[in-house]
Amino acid sequence: MIYDRIDNIDTYKLDSVAVEFIKNLSSDIECKKHILSDDIYANVEEYTTKDVGYFEAHRDYLDIQILLSGEEVIEYTPLLGLKTKDEYDKTRDIEFFFDGTSQITPIKLEKGLFTVLYPQDAHKPQLKFKSNMPVKKVVVKVKLN
Repeated sequence: MIYDRIDNIDTYKLDSVAVEFIKNLSSDIECKKHILSDDIYANVEEYTTKDVGYFEAHRDYLDIQILLSGEEVIEYTPLLGLKTKDEYDKTRDIEFFFDGTSQITPIKLEKGLFTVLYPQDAHKPQLKFKSNMPVKKVVVKVKLN
């Protein structure tokens, strides 16, 4: 997992197409799926943060998550030791889990910050920080080899 300021994104070994897209994001980007290359796409969506959720993980893509407005908490925990809630869905590249016994680390995501989540990084996104609020979020999906 990586958690840092977007200003520092060039210091990480991330796909250059994804990085350029992120560096040029504006808050008026259309909410939809944006195809960036054969192996990279970005989902832009608006929603209201929630009180509870489930951990998720991906096998074929890593997530780069960025908020364009609002603030949310993403809870992070190692994948090892979690019990499956919903079996892996290959078409959506997602599996859901119940909370486990490992420590949960909250990550506060707000404008100007990003997080990169790899297949071993279970994460529970879209959680409220202090109160439920509308957010606009971009999730860049980069296919792993």
